[in-house]
Amino acid sequence: MVDLSFETVETGKKPTASVIWLHGLGADGFDFQPIVPQLHLPQDLSVRFIFPHAPAMPVTMNGGYIMPAWYDLYSLKVDNPDTNPQDAEGIKKSAEQIKQLIAQENARGIPNECIILVGFSQGGAMTLYTGLTVDKPLAGLIALSCYLPLHTAIATELNPASKTTPIMMAHGRQDPVVLYEYGKESAKLLEELGYQVEWFEYPMEHSVCPDEIQAIGKWITSRLTA
Repeated sequence: MVDLSFETVETGKKPTASVIWLHGLGADGFDFQPIVPQLHLPQDLSVRFIFPHAPAMPVTMNGGYIMPAWYDLYSLKVDNPDTNPQDAEGIKKSAEQIKQLIAQENARGIPNECIILVGFSQGGAMTLYTGLTVDKPLAGLIALSCYLPLHTAIATELNPASKTTPIMMAHGRQDPVVLYEYGKESAKLLEELGYQVEWFEYPMEHSVCPDEIQAIGKWITSRLTA
């Protein structure tokens, strides 16, 4: 059973791989659907893209306004858990719901080694946390304009087998929302934990750009055709 509702785009008949793409705070599963043809994946690569909708909840940072969110957000500062705590319960709950989507793809005949998690901003944070704690390694993780949540505890929560999962991280150098430094420090921590991280950066703010989309398409292709 899957708790999250989602949209689906398939690039061909009988998909042999799946990409689960998580949107950012306040967006929804329709947000990144138009990006699929821009990835220019090989015509003979049949991929099922799943775009889940985060549940609506009050977000503390936004005055309790109810919006789609993967977890509550108290502040844009996430570097020090003592002064800026994170919603650990919400993060872990969403991770379990995302793992339901992975299990659904397993039941459809797509093994973990043919599944990639992608996420932007808060969705990128969930991509990292879920991908590091899932029971079996995935084909890859793509974390865009984000940070590693619960970073001070992740070493004790991650699945050691996940260290074989390659990670792509990309960030805008002028990002005023999720600071570039947060993304860069997260990549550094992941490398220290033993993960293989490919880092991309672009002259942009909190968004995606054409060069980044092209890089994502190439990275997905390399992971699913190797």
